[in-house]
Amino acid sequence: MERIKVFDTTLRDGEQSPGASMNTEEKIKLALQLERLGVDIIEAGFAAASPGDFEAISRISEVVSKSVICSLARALPKDIEAAARSLERAKQKRIHTFIATSPIHMEHKLKMKPDEVIKRAVEAVKLARSLCEDVEFSCEDACRSEVGFLKEVAQAVIEAGAQTLNLPDTVGYRLPQEIGAIIKEVKECVGDSVILSVHCHNDLGLAVANSLAGIQNGARQLECTINGLGERAGNTALEEVVMILKTRKDLFGDLETRINTKEIYACSKLVADITGIRPQPNKAIVGRNAFAHESGIHQDGMLKHRETYEIIRAEDIGIPQNNGLVLGKHSGRAAFKDKLTSLGFGNISKEELESAFEKFKVLCDKKKEIYDEDIRSILTEESMKIPQVFELVSLQISSDSNGVPYAAIAIQKDGECKMDAAIGEGSVDAILKTIDRISGYNGILKDYKVEAVSEGKDALAKVVVRVEFEPHKPAFIGHGLHLDTMQATARAYIGALNSYLSMRNLVVDKIQGC
Repeated sequence: MERIKVFDTTLRDGEQSPGASMNTEEKIKLALQLERLGVDIIEAGFAAASPGDFEAISRISEVVSKSVICSLARALPKDIEAAARSLERAKQKRIHTFIATSPIHMEHKLKMKPDEVIKRAVEAVKLARSLCEDVEFSCEDACRSEVGFLKEVAQAVIEAGAQTLNLPDTVGYRLPQEIGAIIKEVKECVGDSVILSVHCHNDLGLAVANSLAGIQNGARQLECTINGLGERAGNTALEEVVMILKTRKDLFGDLETRINTKEIYACSKLVADITGIRPQPNKAIVGRNAFAHESGIHQDGMLKHRETYEIIRAEDIGIPQNNGLVLGKHSGRAAFKDKLTSLGFGNISKEELESAFEKFKVLCDKKKEIYDEDIRSILTEESMKIPQVFELVSLQISSDSNGVPYAAIAIQKDGECKMDAAIGEGSVDAILKTIDRISGYNGILKDYKVEAVSEGKDALAKVVVRVEFEPHKPAFIGHGLHLDTMQATARAYIGALNSYLSMRNLVVDKIQGC
């Protein structure tokens, strides 16, 4: 069998999707899940971009051992050196450096001549190679570059020490036959001296098709993200290409990945839970309706023989066969832990297990039926905790004689409990204003989403908020889970505030360290 390496960039390119920013703890959680998925290379971030990215790469490097950890770097010494420092503790490491090679980028963005670009690329690869054995080079906007120039760059960076050459369709412009022709011509030029990689964006809805065309013409590394997350219209969806290769062996023969497809669903759910960005219902492989059959004709066919209307089994991507009621308030820790293992949470710590079990018991007293999604949401919330600067103690919503809503809230900080109240234009507005008064930080709500975790009138409410605490600075995401939507809202907003404070303290520590 011939291996296609899977290079996942959910933590880097995926995070650049508007509203998809993640804190360090969330990135670590996702990196560990990607390792279980069997990803060959995890692009953990852009070390020079921010102290948060640098810390996330460093900490991921400490805990992930089976996957290569990669940091992106522009073809600049300071970027490459920062990448190398962030990867110091990685068991397997890679520096990924890049520079644009298309005429439009060289003229308008870089303001450099082609020979200057080649010189910069060679210097970058040589420096990266002196600091790290595994070096990847990307020709940004390769698919709008002149193929003759691509071959010049390829030969130069290979001689300088690059082992992987990425030819991205940065703006999602090309059609599959064009991508195939570019990869084929470069492959004929470089032979087996380097691994060719494809990184396709989805601006015209062709990212998956273009990646497959690249693979068919000699590319042996696939750059992709979970759920196709990424800038603008997103990236190649890992789950789609992997399942195409698995399902259509009649076309792709001996090509395979080392992806454990039974972890795909868990990965998809985790990314959606962390970012609050859920795949559309009809999304291939992981969409809510991907294995749903409503038509009578389809249902009849399914009952007679599954393969009449399904080419992939739900179990193949890790969707549990039984999503019904299985646990209750009389269940013990052993049964609970066994259930967690079946849901893909077998590697949690004893502390996380104990905390989750207590929350499960509390939930059992309040809900008639406990579903897998309830349990999965408890575990996801538990495992993504960040340092709690502020913690919600109590919340009461009411209204005055004129129907104007107000919120009375108690919040704990450093062991001290503070209480306050405020009126608002609605219950949510009153909650946020009260939290601002108590904490002393004024956030601007940029996005607010509520969804039911499972079935029934007593379904858990999951609230995801995106809050801006400093003008023109990135917003922070907060998650809240509770049977009561307003309680979930308060927890989500406080979660976003804690993420902001955690990141701000990191920046302060970085400055003081200098």
